[in-house]
Amino acid sequence: MSLFGASTGFGAGGFGAATTDTHNPMKDVEVTSPPDDSISCLAFSPPAMPGNFLIGGSWANDVRCWEVQDNGQTVPKAQQMHTGPVLDVCWSEDGSKVFTASCDKTAKMWDLNSNQAIQIAQHDAPIRTVHWIKAPNYNCIMTGSWDKTLKFWDTRSPNPMMSLQLPERCYCADVVYPMAVVASADRGLIVYQLENQPSEFRRIDSPLKHQVTGLTYQHRCIAIFKDKQNKPAGFALGSIEGRVAIHYINPPNPAKDNFTFKCHRSNGTNTATPQDIYAVNAISFHPVHGTLATVGSDGRFSFWDKDARTKLKTSEQLDQPITACSFNNNGNIFAYASSYDWSKGHEYYNPQKKNYIFLRNATEELKPRNKK
Repeated sequence: MSLFGASTGFGAGGFGAATTDTHNPMKDVEVTSPPDDSISCLAFSPPAMPGNFLIGGSWANDVRCWEVQDNGQTVPKAQQMHTGPVLDVCWSEDGSKVFTASCDKTAKMWDLNSNQAIQIAQHDAPIRTVHWIKAPNYNCIMTGSWDKTLKFWDTRSPNPMMSLQLPERCYCADVVYPMAVVASADRGLIVYQLENQPSEFRRIDSPLKHQVTGLTYQHRCIAIFKDKQNKPAGFALGSIEGRVAIHYINPPNPAKDNFTFKCHRSNGTNTATPQDIYAVNAISFHPVHGTLATVGSDGRFSFWDKDARTKLKTSEQLDQPITACSFNNNGNIFAYASSYDWSKGHEYYNPQKKNYIFLRNATEELKPRNKK
Protein backbone atom coordinates (compact mmCIF):
# COMPACT_ATOMS: atom_id res chain seq x y z
CA MET A 1 0.00 0.00 0.00
CA SER A 2 1.27 3.46 -0.85
CA LEU A 3 0.55 5.48 2.24
CA PHE A 4 1.12 8.87 0.63
CA GLY A 5 -0.15 7.96 -2.83
CA ALA A 6 -3.12 9.94 -4.08
CA SER A 7 -5.29 6.85 -4.38
CA THR A 8 -5.16 5.50 -0.84
CA GLY A 9 -6.32 6.76 2.51
CA PHE A 10 -4.21 6.93 5.62
CA GLY A 11 -3.83 3.44 7.12
CA ALA A 12 -6.49 3.21 9.79
CA GLY A 13 -5.12 2.36 13.17
CA GLY A 14 -1.89 0.94 11.82
CA PHE A 15 0.11 3.97 12.86
CA GLY A 16 -0.10 6.41 15.71
CA ALA A 17 -0.96 6.03 19.33
CA ALA A 18 -3.81 5.01 21.58
CA THR A 19 -6.74 7.39 21.89
CA THR A 20 -5.72 8.51 25.38
CA ASP A 21 -2.34 9.69 24.12
CA THR A 22 -2.21 13.47 23.77
CA HIS A 23 1.18 13.66 22.08
CA ASN A 24 -0.30 12.36 18.79
CA PRO A 25 -4.08 12.89 18.92
CA MET A 26 -4.37 12.88 15.10
CA LYS A 27 -2.77 9.41 14.93
CA ASP A 28 -0.30 10.57 12.34
CA VAL A 29 2.94 8.84 11.38
CA GLU A 30 5.83 9.55 13.75
CA VAL A 31 9.21 10.28 12.19
CA THR A 32 11.89 8.04 13.72
CA SER A 33 14.86 9.53 15.62
CA PRO A 34 13.55 13.10 16.00
CA PRO A 35 15.88 15.82 17.37
CA ASP A 36 16.65 15.99 21.10
CA ASP A 37 15.58 19.63 21.51
CA SER A 38 12.94 21.97 20.11
CA ILE A 39 12.48 21.68 16.34
CA SER A 40 12.79 25.05 14.60
CA CYS A 41 12.32 24.28 10.92
CA LEU A 42 11.28 21.61 8.41
CA ALA A 43 11.80 21.45 4.63
CA PHE A 44 10.94 18.76 2.08
CA SER A 45 13.12 17.98 -0.95
CA PRO A 46 12.34 19.72 -4.28
CA PRO A 47 10.49 18.16 -7.27
CA ALA A 48 13.76 17.52 -9.16
CA MET A 49 14.73 14.92 -6.59
CA PRO A 50 13.14 11.46 -6.81
CA GLY A 51 11.42 10.34 -3.63
CA ASN A 52 10.77 12.40 -0.52
CA PHE A 53 13.44 13.58 1.87
CA LEU A 54 12.77 15.73 4.93
CA ILE A 55 15.24 18.07 6.60
CA GLY A 56 14.73 19.27 10.18
CA GLY A 57 16.77 21.75 12.20
CA SER A 58 16.73 22.04 15.98
CA TRP A 59 17.91 23.82 19.10
CA ALA A 60 20.17 20.81 19.74
CA ASN A 61 22.48 22.47 17.13
CA ASP A 62 21.82 19.73 14.61
CA VAL A 63 20.18 19.31 11.22
CA ARG A 64 18.86 15.88 10.21
CA CYS A 65 17.78 14.25 6.98
CA TRP A 66 15.18 11.48 6.71
CA GLU A 67 13.95 9.54 3.72
CA VAL A 68 10.15 9.25 3.74
CA GLN A 69 9.15 6.04 2.00
CA ASP A 70 5.83 5.47 0.23
CA ASN A 71 4.63 3.18 3.00
CA GLY A 72 5.08 5.96 5.56
CA GLN A 73 8.26 4.60 7.11
CA THR A 74 10.99 7.16 7.77
CA VAL A 75 14.66 6.28 7.53
CA PRO A 76 17.26 8.57 9.16
CA LYS A 77 19.91 9.21 6.48
CA ALA A 78 22.42 11.78 7.76
CA GLN A 79 23.09 14.53 10.27
CA GLN A 80 25.24 17.65 10.51
CA MET A 81 26.07 19.97 13.39
CA HIS A 82 26.41 23.68 13.99
CA THR A 83 27.86 25.20 17.17
CA GLY A 84 24.55 26.93 17.95
CA PRO A 85 20.84 26.26 17.42
CA VAL A 86 19.76 25.81 13.79
CA LEU A 87 17.00 28.31 12.97
CA ASP A 88 16.29 27.70 9.27
CA VAL A 89 16.97 25.25 6.43
CA CYS A 90 16.36 25.17 2.67
CA TRP A 91 17.24 23.06 -0.39
CA SER A 92 18.94 23.84 -3.68
CA GLU A 93 16.54 23.33 -6.60
CA ASP A 94 18.26 20.13 -7.76
CA GLY A 95 18.14 18.57 -4.28
CA SER A 96 21.89 17.99 -4.05
CA LYS A 97 22.54 20.61 -1.35
CA VAL A 98 20.91 21.73 1.88
CA PHE A 99 21.58 25.16 3.38
CA THR A 100 21.42 25.72 7.13
CA ALA A 101 21.30 28.93 9.20
CA SER A 102 22.35 29.05 12.82
CA CYS A 103 22.69 31.09 16.00
CA ASP A 104 26.44 30.48 15.62
CA LYS A 105 26.26 33.37 13.08
CA THR A 106 27.09 31.14 10.11
CA ALA A 107 25.23 29.46 7.29
CA LYS A 108 26.50 26.19 5.86
CA MET A 109 26.12 24.29 2.61
CA TRP A 110 25.61 20.57 3.17
CA ASP A 111 26.42 18.37 0.19
CA LEU A 112 24.20 15.33 0.69
CA ASN A 113 26.15 13.13 -1.73
CA SER A 114 29.46 13.52 0.09
CA ASN A 115 27.87 14.32 3.50
CA GLN A 116 30.25 17.27 3.86
CA ALA A 117 29.19 20.69 5.16
CA ILE A 118 31.13 23.91 4.58
CA GLN A 119 30.52 27.43 5.83
CA ILE A 120 29.22 29.74 3.09
CA ALA A 121 27.96 32.79 5.00
CA GLN A 122 28.83 34.87 8.06
CA HIS A 123 26.92 37.55 9.98
CA ASP A 124 27.58 39.56 13.15
CA ALA A 125 24.61 37.97 14.95
CA PRO A 126 22.50 34.80 14.64
CA ILE A 127 21.19 34.04 11.14
CA ARG A 128 17.42 33.65 11.26
CA THR A 129 16.55 32.81 7.63
CA VAL A 130 18.19 31.10 4.65
CA HIS A 131 16.75 30.83 1.12
CA TRP A 132 18.06 29.58 -2.22
CA ILE A 133 17.48 31.93 -5.17
CA LYS A 134 17.66 30.57 -8.71
CA ALA A 135 17.43 33.37 -11.23
CA PRO A 136 18.10 33.12 -15.00
CA ASN A 137 21.36 35.05 -14.64
CA TYR A 138 22.52 34.12 -11.11
CA ASN A 139 22.15 31.62 -8.27
CA CYS A 140 22.69 32.60 -4.66
CA ILE A 141 21.79 32.15 -1.04
CA MET A 142 19.89 34.87 0.83
CA THR A 143 20.49 35.12 4.58
CA GLY A 144 18.57 37.34 7.00
CA SER A 145 20.11 38.05 10.38
CA TRP A 146 19.53 39.66 13.74
CA ASP A 147 22.44 41.95 12.79
CA LYS A 148 19.83 43.87 10.73
CA THR A 149 21.22 42.91 7.33
CA LEU A 150 20.05 40.81 4.41
CA LYS A 151 23.00 39.29 2.55
CA PHE A 152 23.35 37.43 -0.75
CA TRP A 153 26.10 34.83 -1.26
CA ASP A 154 27.23 32.86 -4.31
CA THR A 155 28.54 30.00 -2.04
CA ARG A 156 32.07 30.14 -3.52
CA SER A 157 33.25 33.41 -1.98
CA PRO A 158 33.72 34.34 1.69
CA ASN A 159 32.29 37.79 0.92
CA PRO A 160 28.65 38.49 0.05
CA MET A 161 27.63 39.53 -3.47
CA MET A 162 25.41 42.13 -1.85
CA SER A 163 24.39 43.32 1.59
CA LEU A 164 21.17 45.25 2.21
CA GLN A 165 20.37 47.08 5.43
CA LEU A 166 17.15 46.09 7.21
CA PRO A 167 15.24 48.50 9.48
CA GLU A 168 15.54 45.98 12.32
CA ARG A 169 16.39 42.33 13.10
CA CYS A 170 15.14 39.82 10.54
CA TYR A 171 12.37 37.66 12.06
CA CYS A 172 11.10 35.74 9.02
CA ALA A 173 11.39 35.70 5.24
CA ASP A 174 10.28 33.86 2.13
CA VAL A 175 11.39 33.63 -1.51
CA VAL A 176 9.44 32.68 -4.62
CA TYR A 177 11.38 33.99 -7.60
CA PRO A 178 11.22 36.83 -8.65
CA MET A 179 9.95 37.99 -5.24
CA ALA A 180 11.33 37.97 -1.71
CA VAL A 181 9.68 39.31 1.41
CA VAL A 182 11.25 39.97 4.81
CA ALA A 183 9.53 40.80 8.09
CA SER A 184 11.57 42.32 10.88
CA ALA A 185 11.37 43.44 14.49
CA ASP A 186 9.41 46.68 15.05
CA ARG A 187 6.90 45.34 12.53
CA GLY A 188 9.00 46.10 9.47
CA LEU A 189 7.90 44.53 6.19
CA ILE A 190 9.87 44.81 2.94
CA VAL A 191 9.25 43.26 -0.47
CA TYR A 192 12.26 42.75 -2.78
CA GLN A 193 12.39 42.05 -6.49
CA LEU A 194 15.09 39.59 -7.55
CA GLU A 195 15.29 40.05 -11.34
CA ASN A 196 18.79 40.92 -12.64
CA GLN A 197 19.88 41.59 -9.06
CA PRO A 198 18.06 41.89 -5.72
CA SER A 199 16.66 45.32 -4.88
CA GLU A 200 14.06 46.79 -2.56
CA PHE A 201 10.65 46.97 -4.23
CA ARG A 202 8.32 48.29 -1.55
CA ARG A 203 8.00 48.85 2.20
CA ILE A 204 4.59 47.92 3.55
CA ASP A 205 2.83 49.04 6.70
CA SER A 206 2.06 45.97 8.76
CA PRO A 207 -1.42 44.67 7.86
CA LEU A 208 -1.70 43.08 11.32
CA LYS A 209 -3.03 46.08 13.21
CA HIS A 210 -5.55 45.34 15.96
CA GLN A 211 -8.89 46.81 14.87
CA VAL A 212 -9.68 48.40 18.23
CA THR A 213 -6.36 49.30 19.84
CA GLY A 214 -4.44 50.02 16.63
CA LEU A 215 -1.53 48.02 18.08
CA THR A 216 0.53 45.86 15.76
CA TYR A 217 1.91 42.64 17.18
CA GLN A 218 5.26 41.03 16.52
CA HIS A 219 5.66 39.33 13.13
CA ARG A 220 6.33 35.62 13.52
CA CYS A 221 6.14 33.85 10.14
CA ILE A 222 5.59 34.64 6.47
CA ALA A 223 4.87 32.67 3.30
CA ILE A 224 4.46 33.83 -0.32
CA PHE A 225 1.49 32.58 -2.34
CA LYS A 226 1.11 32.33 -6.12
CA ASP A 227 -1.63 33.30 -8.57
CA LYS A 228 -3.25 31.05 -11.18
CA GLN A 229 -0.30 31.70 -13.52
CA ASN A 230 2.07 30.29 -10.86
CA LYS A 231 3.61 33.73 -10.24
CA PRO A 232 4.09 35.15 -6.73
CA ALA A 233 1.08 37.37 -5.96
CA GLY A 234 1.29 38.17 -2.27
CA PHE A 235 2.00 36.74 1.15
CA ALA A 236 0.45 35.45 4.35
CA LEU A 237 1.92 36.99 7.50
CA GLY A 238 1.41 35.47 10.96
CA SER A 239 1.83 37.21 14.31
CA ILE A 240 2.26 36.26 17.95
CA GLU A 241 -1.33 37.45 18.49
CA GLY A 242 -3.20 34.59 16.82
CA ARG A 243 -3.79 36.46 13.58
CA VAL A 244 -2.84 36.05 9.92
CA ALA A 245 -2.92 38.72 7.21
CA ILE A 246 -3.46 37.81 3.55
CA HIS A 247 -1.81 40.59 1.56
CA TYR A 248 -1.66 40.95 -2.23
CA ILE A 249 1.18 43.00 -3.73
CA ASN A 250 -0.91 44.57 -6.53
CA PRO A 251 -4.56 43.76 -5.84
CA PRO A 252 -7.35 45.14 -8.06
CA ASN A 253 -9.19 46.26 -4.93
CA PRO A 254 -6.87 46.53 -1.87
CA ALA A 255 -9.63 47.28 0.65
CA LYS A 256 -11.56 44.20 -0.45
CA ASP A 257 -8.81 41.76 -1.45
CA ASN A 258 -6.51 42.14 1.57
CA PHE A 259 -7.85 40.80 4.85
CA THR A 260 -6.85 39.32 8.20
CA PHE A 261 -8.27 36.41 10.15
CA LYS A 262 -7.98 35.19 13.72
CA CYS A 263 -6.62 31.72 14.45
CA HIS A 264 -4.92 29.68 17.18
CA ARG A 265 -7.20 31.00 19.90
CA SER A 266 -9.33 29.15 22.42
CA ASN A 267 -12.05 29.52 25.07
CA GLY A 268 -13.72 32.94 25.06
CA THR A 269 -15.27 34.24 21.86
CA ASN A 270 -16.27 37.75 22.85
CA THR A 271 -15.28 40.58 25.16
CA ALA A 272 -17.12 39.07 28.14
CA THR A 273 -14.81 36.07 28.45
CA PRO A 274 -11.12 36.58 27.76
CA GLN A 275 -9.59 34.49 24.99
CA ASP A 276 -6.40 32.48 25.17
CA ILE A 277 -4.40 33.82 22.24
CA TYR A 278 -1.39 31.96 20.86
CA ALA A 279 1.41 32.67 18.41
CA VAL A 280 1.16 31.52 14.80
CA ASN A 281 4.51 29.71 14.52
CA ALA A 282 4.55 28.78 10.83
CA ILE A 283 2.54 29.09 7.60
CA SER A 284 2.86 26.82 4.57
CA PHE A 285 0.98 26.91 1.26
CA HIS A 286 -0.12 23.70 -0.45
CA PRO A 287 1.90 23.40 -3.70
CA VAL A 288 -1.07 22.15 -5.76
CA HIS A 289 -4.24 23.64 -4.28
CA GLY A 290 -2.90 26.96 -3.00
CA THR A 291 -4.68 26.41 0.31
CA LEU A 292 -2.62 26.93 3.46
CA ALA A 293 -1.70 25.42 6.79
CA THR A 294 -1.01 27.36 9.96
CA VAL A 295 0.51 25.89 13.14
CA GLY A 296 0.51 27.47 16.56
CA SER A 297 1.63 27.57 20.16
CA ASP A 298 -1.80 26.20 21.07
CA GLY A 299 -0.66 22.78 19.79
CA ARG A 300 -2.99 22.72 16.79
CA PHE A 301 -2.67 22.88 13.03
CA SER A 302 -5.38 24.37 10.84
CA PHE A 303 -6.00 24.23 7.09
CA TRP A 304 -7.53 27.25 5.33
CA ASP A 305 -8.89 28.27 1.93
CA LYS A 306 -7.94 31.94 1.55
CA ASP A 307 -10.00 32.42 -1.61
CA ALA A 308 -13.21 31.11 -0.06
CA ARG A 309 -12.12 32.71 3.25
CA THR A 310 -12.98 29.59 5.16
CA LYS A 311 -11.38 27.10 7.53
CA LEU A 312 -11.10 23.58 6.09
CA LYS A 313 -9.95 21.74 9.22
CA THR A 314 -8.50 22.17 12.70
CA SER A 315 -6.63 19.38 14.42
CA GLU A 316 -7.14 18.03 17.88
CA GLN A 317 -4.88 19.69 20.44
CA LEU A 318 -1.42 18.22 20.93
CA ASP A 319 0.17 18.36 24.38
CA GLN A 320 2.91 20.69 23.07
CA PRO A 321 3.10 23.67 20.71
CA ILE A 322 3.56 23.00 17.00
CA THR A 323 6.71 24.83 15.96
CA ALA A 324 7.20 24.13 12.23
CA CYS A 325 5.47 22.64 9.19
CA SER A 326 6.11 21.79 5.54
CA PHE A 327 4.34 20.20 2.55
CA ASN A 328 6.22 17.84 0.27
CA ASN A 329 6.60 18.92 -3.36
CA ASN A 330 3.43 17.27 -4.70
CA GLY A 331 1.32 18.16 -1.68
CA ASN A 332 0.62 14.58 -0.55
CA ILE A 333 2.39 14.87 2.79
CA PHE A 334 2.05 17.48 5.54
CA ALA A 335 4.86 17.39 8.11
CA TYR A 336 4.56 19.19 11.44
CA ALA A 337 6.81 19.37 14.48
CA SER A 338 5.70 19.20 18.09
CA SER A 339 8.07 20.71 20.66
CA TYR A 340 8.24 23.45 23.27
CA ASP A 341 8.54 26.97 21.83
CA TRP A 342 9.20 28.76 25.15
CA SER A 343 6.02 30.79 24.66
CA LYS A 344 5.17 30.31 28.35
CA GLY A 345 8.69 30.82 29.66
CA HIS A 346 11.13 28.49 31.37
CA GLU A 347 8.62 27.39 34.02
CA TYR A 348 6.80 25.30 31.44
CA TYR A 349 9.91 23.68 29.99
CA ASN A 350 10.10 19.98 30.75
CA PRO A 351 13.41 18.44 29.60
CA GLN A 352 11.87 14.98 29.90
CA LYS A 353 9.32 15.73 27.19
CA LYS A 354 10.22 14.37 23.79
CA ASN A 355 10.06 16.23 20.50
CA TYR A 356 8.13 14.77 17.58
CA ILE A 357 7.74 15.21 13.85
CA PHE A 358 4.49 13.87 12.41
CA LEU A 359 3.49 13.11 8.81
CA ARG A 360 -0.10 13.38 7.62
CA ASN A 361 -1.74 12.54 4.30
CA ALA A 362 -2.65 15.94 2.84
CA THR A 363 -4.32 14.97 -0.44
CA GLU A 364 -7.98 15.38 0.52
CA GLU A 365 -8.11 17.75 3.48
CA LEU A 366 -6.50 20.67 1.64
CA LYS A 367 -8.71 20.65 -1.43
CA PRO A 368 -10.35 24.08 -1.81
CA ARG A 369 -14.02 24.60 -1.02
CA ASN A 370 -16.24 24.37 -4.07
CA LYS A 371 -17.17 27.85 -5.24
CA LYS A 372 -20.90 28.45 -4.98
